[in-house]
Amino acid sequence: MAELKYLVRVANTDLKGSKPIGFAMLSIRGVGFSFANMACALAKINPMRKAGELSDKEVAAIEAVITNPAKHGVPAWFLNRQRDYETGENQHLLGPNIKFIQDNDVRRLKKIKSYRGLRHALGLPTRGQKMRSNFRKNKGKTVGVMKSAAAKAPAEDKKK
Repeated sequence: MAELKYLVRVANTDLKGSKPIGFAMLSIRGVGFSFANMACALAKINPMRKAGELSDKEVAAIEAVITNPAKHGVPAWFLNRQRDYETGENQHLLGPNIKFIQDNDVRRLKKIKSYRGLRHALGLPTRGQKMRSNFRKNKGKTVGVMKSAAAKAPAEDKKK
């Protein structure tokens, strides 16, 4: 049996060699549980094998699947950037590229003053959530029903 490597480098990220490769890949930004299992299946590697036990050839196979999943037959709905705004291609982004492109998208929405861009600019929810009880940064924590005794007191004052 080969010696266990404590750090394995995949997609510019250090993975813990003591973890199973299917779980170690979760520390790569842009790789979730389902994507990690799919990458292991396409590379023909057991996801429960320790990451430090993998040979350099197996690590290269996993990295090839992660960096270019469309080339390995992954369907477009599985990728995290479908129909890119500028190129129109389906891509899967990894690492700091995700944050950079997301920031550019929000900046573009603000610049063209779309509804979503204005909601982003004001710090409000962009996808239609109710705001009565959530998103209450400056308005106090609770919104509730008035107690009957508290409601009766102002009513009695008005009678007098």
